[in-house]
Amino acid sequence: MTVNKNTFVIGFMLFAIFFGAGNLIFPSALGLESGQTFWPALLGFVSTGVGLPLLGIIVSAYYQDGYRTALDRIHPWFSLLFLAVVYLTIGPFFAIPRTGATSYEMAVVPFLGEPGSTSLLIFSLVYYGITLWLSLNPSKMVERIGAILTPVLLVCILALIGKAAWWLWGRPPTLTDVQSTGAAAYLNGFVNGYLTMDVLASVAFSVIVITAIRARMLTRSAQGDGSVAALNEAVLTPAQRRQLIVQTSLAGIVAATALAIIYVGLGWFSNRLPVDPAVLADLKERGQDLGTYLLTTAAYSTFGEFGRVLFGVIVTLACLTTSVGLVTAVSEFFNDIFPRISYVTYAVICSLIGFLLANQGLSAVIDKSVPVLMVLYPVVMTILIIMLIETFVTPLPLQAQRLAVGLVMVVSILSVAGTDFSQHLPLKAYSLEWLPFAAVAIVLGVVVAWMRRGAAREEG
Repeated sequence: MTVNKNTFVIGFMLFAIFFGAGNLIFPSALGLESGQTFWPALLGFVSTGVGLPLLGIIVSAYYQDGYRTALDRIHPWFSLLFLAVVYLTIGPFFAIPRTGATSYEMAVVPFLGEPGSTSLLIFSLVYYGITLWLSLNPSKMVERIGAILTPVLLVCILALIGKAAWWLWGRPPTLTDVQSTGAAAYLNGFVNGYLTMDVLASVAFSVIVITAIRARMLTRSAQGDGSVAALNEAVLTPAQRRQLIVQTSLAGIVAATALAIIYVGLGWFSNRLPVDPAVLADLKERGQDLGTYLLTTAAYSTFGEFGRVLFGVIVTLACLTTSVGLVTAVSEFFNDIFPRISYVTYAVICSLIGFLLANQGLSAVIDKSVPVLMVLYPVVMTILIIMLIETFVTPLPLQAQRLAVGLVMVVSILSVAGTDFSQHLPLKAYSLEWLPFAAVAIVLGVVVAWMRRGAAREEG
């Protein structure tokens, strides 16, 4: 395996587009709440918050068109519709407007005496204008994010973590009365990492990574017009296919390593941050986000008034890079499916929808979109499991793939609808109630296919 400058640039770009405001908040809150079981809890968080998205990126490189190839095998129409829903949900109808709304509430509102619709309108207009500008030329996005914005983001985050670690070094965990075993703490972290939903984002971001690596591997003549469709249609030699897999894996490892280091750092200083229990109770009573409070407190305690500015820069950069990555991924996907409409037009539409929905406020954006995400996520996880088995273990019969995906989708819909049946399913407390159904469906599908082959041999 060879690591070069491009590997790091693409890896840092991948880190930046994965790393949004939620990735700041989740490990911080978990760090404090885990008390003396910090390390098991963070290990669980990293397992699902870093490990699963990394697997999602790596396994996609083994397929010509990533997840689209795997879904086409189940059924082309299902592939088109499901991926369209995924891209629209994590793109213009949820994650893109959420990045702008989150940046405003966490980076701008603390400096405003009376925040209102006018200030949100002005901020979001500038925010989505920058998002659109950075997204207009996808071939330059890797350099703009991976080589420019990501280093700035990393320096800001590491400055906060480093100063906080220096200040809190030697201090014991703040919450010493947490009644939890190592196993329970690990499972709690596992669920928190799972709920970041970065595996869902890996569907979109894997295309960006593979396209960027293909563009650097192919000669200009082999790239055609340079579009995503042309790059994906270019025939790779066996050696180039191996190189694509290796470089995608290495870029994923670079991104995953950066994510893991940041998660542990944020969790560690939050675990030791001096917080009055009365303040924690007040936050819970008012429904305020614990992670946001911990981060703003740490920033102010370590850097004073400048810390508030530093935190604002971190949040804005984290959200902006994610927004750019999502606009690019969604626009490239739909331009590949419906090429008569230009990539630029799709990018403008995505940015405009994000701008309009962000002005409804953060709570409205989240409330309307979470149920859809909770249906999609188990299906994507099931598809990832199928791809992993097919790539590293054995090919699965089509019946097994269709049965697993169909059954998990039904269970997910029933679970989100809150039916009595779903409330008593195993692993419901960990949001993994779909997993036993996926496993049983795969095994059943394999058995049925084996029996059919046996019957066909006997008839022949």
